[in-house]
Amino acid sequence: MKLTVLLLSIVTSSSSAFVPHTGKFVNGGRVVTSLESTSTLSAAKLEAILFDCDGVLADTERDGHRPAFNRAFTLNSIPDEWSVERYGKLLETGGGKERMTAHWNEVGWPTVIAEEDRVTKVKALHLQKTDIFMELIDEGFIPLRPGVLRLVDEAIDVGVRLAVCSTSNEKAVANLVKTLMGPDRAAKFQIFAGDMVKVKKPAPDVYDMAVDTMALDKARCVIVEDTHIGLGAARAAGISCLVTKSSYSAEEDFTGASMIVEELGDAPNSVVTLETLTSLLK
Repeated sequence: MKLTVLLLSIVTSSSSAFVPHTGKFVNGGRVVTSLESTSTLSAAKLEAILFDCDGVLADTERDGHRPAFNRAFTLNSIPDEWSVERYGKLLETGGGKERMTAHWNEVGWPTVIAEEDRVTKVKALHLQKTDIFMELIDEGFIPLRPGVLRLVDEAIDVGVRLAVCSTSNEKAVANLVKTLMGPDRAAKFQIFAGDMVKVKKPAPDVYDMAVDTMALDKARCVIVEDTHIGLGAARAAGISCLVTKSSYSAEEDFTGASMIVEELGDAPNSVVTLETLTSLLK
C-alpha cells in the first residue's frame, strides 16, 4: 500500500526537472520538450536576461575576431596566422590579450616584440584588433544569430531587463549591439565587458557586477552562454544558464546547464521564448 501511494505521488507530482543532454523536462511524470511552452512550470517572474556576446549574439569568433587578429598581426609584421583549428584551441583562454599571451608563451614570442615591451604591445595589438573587428561589423560582415532579435523584442515588450556580459572589449560589444540591433534596442542594454573586472570568465565576476549594478535578484535571472567557460561563470555566479551552441562550442561539455539548444531560433522552427527562460529560474 505504501509503495502504491509513493508511485502515485511521483506520477502526479507538479514539480519539474530538466534531464541533462536530452533537451527535455520531466514535469509531473510527463516528459515535455525543452522548447515547449512551459508557463506552468514556474510561477517566478523573469527579471533579466544576461547575454554573453561572442557566439551568443553573433557567431563572431571564427569569422570576426580571428581574421581581425590575423590582420593586426600582418600590419605589425608578426608572422603568425591563426587557423580555424588553432583559434578554437585558443578560445580555451578567456580574453583577447590573455589569448595572445598564452599563444606566444606556448610557441615563442615574435622577434619584433621586445621582452620588456610585451605587455604594452599586447594591449596595443588588442586595441588595433578591436578597431578592425568593428569595421567588419559596420560592413555587415557578421549577422546576428537566429532568434536574438525576436527574444530581445519580447523582453523589451514586457519590461524584462537586458545586459551583455562579455570578456570582449567594451567598445566592440557596444558597437555590435548598436549596429546589429539598432540604437533603440541598444538603449535597453547595459554592457559589462572587457576589463571592467579583474578576473574574467570562468570566474563569476562579470555576472556578479551586472547583478550588483542593476540591483537584480539572481533567482530571477537567466544567463545565455555558448561555451563551457561561460557556463562555468554562470554556475559560479549561481544563476540559471541556457546554452546555445556555436560553431566552436558544439562538442563541449555542458554538464550543469539548465538547458542546451542549437540556437534561440525563429519561427517556423522551434524557438526559445520568455516562457522557456522563466521555466529555468531557480
